[in-house]
Amino acid sequence: MNAVVKKTVDRRSFLAWTGGIGAAVLASACSAPSSTKASGDKVASSSKDVDTVAWDYPFTFLPVYAGVAKFAKERAKEKGVALEQTNDNGKPDVQASNLDTLIAKKVPAIVSFPMVFEALETQASKALSAGIIWVTYGGTLKNQSASITFSFEEGGRKLGEDAAAWANQALGGKGKVAFLVDDTIQLGIERTKGMIDAFTKAAPDMEVVGREQAIDPDTALTKTKAILAKHPDVNVVLGITDGAAFGGYKALVESGRSETDAKTYVGGQDGDLGSLELIKKGTFYRASAALQLRDIGNAVIDVPLAVADGKSDAEASTDVPITLVKQGDALLDEIIAQYG
Repeated sequence: MNAVVKKTVDRRSFLAWTGGIGAAVLASACSAPSSTKASGDKVASSSKDVDTVAWDYPFTFLPVYAGVAKFAKERAKEKGVALEQTNDNGKPDVQASNLDTLIAKKVPAIVSFPMVFEALETQASKALSAGIIWVTYGGTLKNQSASITFSFEEGGRKLGEDAAAWANQALGGKGKVAFLVDDTIQLGIERTKGMIDAFTKAAPDMEVVGREQAIDPDTALTKTKAILAKHPDVNVVLGITDGAAFGGYKALVESGRSETDAKTYVGGQDGDLGSLELIKKGTFYRASAALQLRDIGNAVIDVPLAVADGKSDAEASTDVPITLVKQGDALLDEIIAQYG
């Protein structure tokens, strides 16, 4: 591996692990027809009564978390509230326990990203009954005050369509593709479906040579190396997260692939800093279905405060767009700058 490639890979690994990447991915949405409001006395009757917002995000080891947390903290300071963060270690039982603790403390507002949406209906109901504002992050629950949502299938679809368009142009639609997926939680399932359906529909003659469960760099590195052992000429690797996609990128580079190879495409989802830097540099890491970190971080604070001021679920809730970014896009530079 040449010095330039090694430097790029080592830098990404450093950024990933100092950001705390582990072995999990985000959770996703289960839609509900309507929300259930609090039946107990409200802890906060207006935003002035909200001195703390508890943000329960179970996947703190994902790089995107650090970026969102930065803006959530800044917004909390601006609004004069404290931001309390949980450490669930990517475990549903730990998440439930931490939420029970927050409810017992009667924090004014909880913003929670459920690992298993149906399972947290219990905690959401408890919170509402205790007069606590409950904002569901990443989807909706039956029991909630409001929600912060994203279109995960759309993100997968955008990535799949772009990769297929590239394959048709660069390869004449003939080549090999490997997918790094997640089949364990709803977000992963939605992203996987959007990504694979869009790609295979638009590039039907591409041979699928791998569909492996991998959401973090280490697992993806191992799985992609195994695929390359059988199919060293893989052209496209698409990841359910940018962490997974980077593992695929690293495997290709370590196999001897030039980082600017014209016949290779790697793409991921989330908008991790290291991956965005590889895109900006002009490597074969070509695209990411990225989230706007500032918008999400602000929403973690703004949505529960809006509920406290009397806004309804429909009025307070927000849907954060997902945008595919590639080299040369102004938004690419903007998101990189947001990591600050």
